[in-house]
Amino acid sequence: MNPQRVVLIGGTGFVGRAIANRLAKAGIHARIPTRRRSRASDLLLLPNVDVIEADCHDPATLARLLQGADAVINLVGVLHSRSGTPYGPDFARAHVELPSRIVAACQLTGVNRLIHISALGADANGPSEYQRSKAAGEAAIRNNAGTLAWTLLRPSVIFGREDRFLNLFAELAQLFPILPLGGANARFQPVYVEDVAEVAVRSLLEPCAIGQTWELAGPSVYTLRQLVTYVAGLVGKHPLVIALPEGLALLQAGLMNLAPQPLMSPDNVRSMRVDNVATGAPLPLGLTPTALEAVVPRWLGETMPRGRYNPLRRSARR
Repeated sequence: MNPQRVVLIGGTGFVGRAIANRLAKAGIHARIPTRRRSRASDLLLLPNVDVIEADCHDPATLARLLQGADAVINLVGVLHSRSGTPYGPDFARAHVELPSRIVAACQLTGVNRLIHISALGADANGPSEYQRSKAAGEAAIRNNAGTLAWTLLRPSVIFGREDRFLNLFAELAQLFPILPLGGANARFQPVYVEDVAEVAVRSLLEPCAIGQTWELAGPSVYTLRQLVTYVAGLVGKHPLVIALPEGLALLQAGLMNLAPQPLMSPDNVRSMRVDNVATGAPLPLGLTPTALEAVVPRWLGETMPRGRYNPLRRSARR
């Protein structure tokens, strides 16, 4: 398989930028739609990249974007939504309706390859609307793809220089000496953004990826408390982390959800009832996952002696 033209939907985001860079290095042309072209100024500098202002939720516009393409990578996802049953309208629009429209546009334009970024923990019977909507999006692809060759990727929480996960907790640790933490004992297996990008691009090129659902994770499992304590230490802070029972965590998240840009929602808390951990090998295709400790200090701390992260490794059973 040798795709030359790829439409990268959601390509201006954190993960999309990493994938766009890899496509450019591979000499693959990337067409990246966005609602505001001005927000993608860094992507405009990449060779073989076209950034186009477009509404991907409009079927006619989507079909025009896919004309002449060999493949599509869909990265669109949201963490917050108005509530609903089995999931809210914002989750439905981003996670279910858009993948359905992408499949239809692929069939209309003759595009025969789709890489879809879902989420580790996607489950039609999951405790959160987020997890249920992610599972519904996967089902929309599997059930309607016809001859479309698809690959589903399920990453754990993704970390990297521009993430809003570890960086957020580092910022909070610098502001507050006490951090009341919902889901403190929830377990995660964070995956490096560059590893996600590598798998996405290789999935385009490897025939063995067709029809696969692959989990993407890092080499180690941590509790949320361990991750927060670790990144706080990297910025020279040692806040008191207080684990909240779920009732208080839901109340805290409900208040935070009222902000114009919510940091947490009750649905996020419900997601943490299920460990965000891979069931098998952390990465497919024989790839070795990048350790969190190997890269995070590059942007959260100037230097970090080995002794500062060995306790984290021991607690993660490494």
